[in-house]
Amino acid sequence: MPRSLFPTSIGCPMPLDQDVQTFRIFLATWNVGGKSPHSTLNLDDILHSDQSDIYVLGFQEIVPLNAGNVLVLEDNEPAAKWLALINQSLNKSTDLAPRGLKPGGPSGGSLFFSKQSLKKISRTYRTESGRRLKTCNCIPESERKHSKDFCFRCPPSNISEDDFPLDDDDDVSNSFDIADIPVPSSTDQMKYSLIARKQMVGIFVTVWVRKELVQYIGHLRISCISRGIMGCLGNKGCISVSMSFHRTSFCFVCGHLASGEKEGDELRRNLDVIETLKNTQFPKICRLPHSRVPEKILDHDFLMLMATNALITAFKNVFSRVIWLGDLNYRIALSYSETRKLLQENAWDTLLDKDQLKIEREAGRVFKGWNEGKIYFAPTYKYSYNSDSYAGETIESKKKRRTPAWCDRILWHGNGIKQLSYERRESKFSDHRPVCATFLVDVDVASGGSRKGLSSSNMKVGIEELLPPNCKYVH
Repeated sequence: MPRSLFPTSIGCPMPLDQDVQTFRIFLATWNVGGKSPHSTLNLDDILHSDQSDIYVLGFQEIVPLNAGNVLVLEDNEPAAKWLALINQSLNKSTDLAPRGLKPGGPSGGSLFFSKQSLKKISRTYRTESGRRLKTCNCIPESERKHSKDFCFRCPPSNISEDDFPLDDDDDVSNSFDIADIPVPSSTDQMKYSLIARKQMVGIFVTVWVRKELVQYIGHLRISCISRGIMGCLGNKGCISVSMSFHRTSFCFVCGHLASGEKEGDELRRNLDVIETLKNTQFPKICRLPHSRVPEKILDHDFLMLMATNALITAFKNVFSRVIWLGDLNYRIALSYSETRKLLQENAWDTLLDKDQLKIEREAGRVFKGWNEGKIYFAPTYKYSYNSDSYAGETIESKKKRRTPAWCDRILWHGNGIKQLSYERRESKFSDHRPVCATFLVDVDVASGGSRKGLSSSNMKVGIEELLPPNCKYVH
């Protein structure tokens, strides 16, 4: 593996051991139409749970976007059910823990658990290493000067579960009775640990990591931006999750942008993106006084460098690892009849040329510098429930007719990311089809890692292009 050298503020090389390894990340976005899942819903076809190292799953409309959920108290029960189904697929859990069961459940074998909060339920899906995960686990200054890994190596350290970052939004008032929720009797057999989850009205994000890799997760923070009613309520908006993995920082943004298919509605969606990038602010949690842990979405650099402002500026965004997923709500700029005609003719390129997100990106008005994989799947919205027909194709659904569109998207920003797949799944549970993507992502790890990198040479080229003319690479 090459030794990578970064310039100092005076243009001289600064040695840094670099070991770039490649990990697999799976992401899925799904607008579930305000429907709470039933216990027989199988997520195996969506998750392909035997391959990836990290799973990031973003949902929209896990609850109906009514006044009660938006203005009063959001309903956490569907979130708990989605967590259970994800865990059941990723960890193939088939047993139920005896704790929490109420005697005398209804006929048909349905089991009811005692009243508990989303926080307590989340804990059951964390492995032992997940329970020890700490928000900031950098090496203190007194220890760092004796460590060859500088401040980058984040050793596992114990922390109280009450301090765990994903628990900060729960209290006893959010408790409820949950039916048919599988609870693992032991975490010993779990392959994946829940490390983060956050709900904002109908938007719900969960992050799961292969349990042996949890020890390398750190600096876990969450930020929410509300962009709904009056531009300030949570029926629309974004949840962003920032974390470090080994010595690389990541940001995952799950959004539900402004709806509507009238001319000009795409500008409201553009504004939602712009305001999210501008206003998302992650908490300052690192205990190192001069840490460069990212505070904004586009600050997620390849390394969390303890270096000068000039160096940070030179490399800003070059090694960012940012992935945005969600119901972005961009439509096709054609009439319903024109769109349906082109769909029947399988005229995909013509339809994609009229995709609002493609038009807005190419015009430089939104997501400038971001990437999206080639779309080879049919529009994901709007379907009649439990049907393969778009809403409006029958007399019964004509009132709900919407022009079919690729509302559900996944984009990324930065180098060191290679997309392996970008496709939709065919669940009929919602009026949207889920969209999934798999990526290979380069990660800078401490020397002596157990996995081999695949594309470190590409990373080196990007760095050399930014070096000052008088600064040479040393190998």
